Formats: sequence, structure tokens, C-alpha cells
Amino acid sequence: MFDILADAGKPMSAIEICSRTEAAGQPVWLSTVYRILETFVRERVAEKLTVMDSDMAFYAPAGPDSHRHYAVCIGCRKIISMENCPMDMFLPQLRDEGFRVTGHNLEVYGYCGQCNEHGGI
Repeated sequence: MFDILADAGKPMSAIEICSRTEAAGQPVWLSTVYRILETFVRERVAEKLTVMDSDMAFYAPAGPDSHRHYAVCIGCRKIISMENCPMDMFLPQLRDEGFRVTGHNLEVYGYCGQCNEHGGI
């Protein structure tokens, strides 16, 4: 199942992973896929992504280069990987001078090229 996730080249939902697993001739329950994905996240071999205004989570392989950010099309819900981290040069101005930043999460929303050509939705 991890091979399907790693070869996808994009974050995938549990439903997509389940469908591809079954298409490869390995019947599996969706609940089993969720349990395996949560194990991957707990063991830090995958990361879990959530998208604004959606109950669906997406999963992507984690690793040394897994620090990624995504743009999400609000028209078709396509998830597009960013090539850089816009937070690299960000210096937070906090009232608590002792606060130490250990991570961040950033999502960018808009229309993908295809939806933009059609005037958005």
C-alpha cells in the first residue's frame, strides 16, 4: 500500500488508495486502509493533510524532503505541490519572546490553470 502512495506523485485520499489497491488485485476494506495510513502517520513515514472546508484527509509519503506546502483549487479540489516553502524567510513577531517555533502549516487556495481558464466556479 505504501508503494501506491509513494508512486502517486501527489497526496491521495484513503478512497483513492483503496481503489488502486483493489485495481492491483488486492481486495481490501476501506477501514483497513485508514488504519494502515494512520499507522504510517504515527510512524512518520507518511503525512496527513487536511483541506479547508473538507472532511477528507489526504496522505503523502514523508521523508527528508517531505516538508511541503500545497495550493488547493477551490474549483475542482486539485492539490498542487509548491516548489518552495514561503515560510523560510518568515520571522514571526510574537509578544512571547521565549516562544520557539518548531513547525508550521500553510495552505494556499485559488483556482488551478484549468479552472481559471473557465472563469473559476
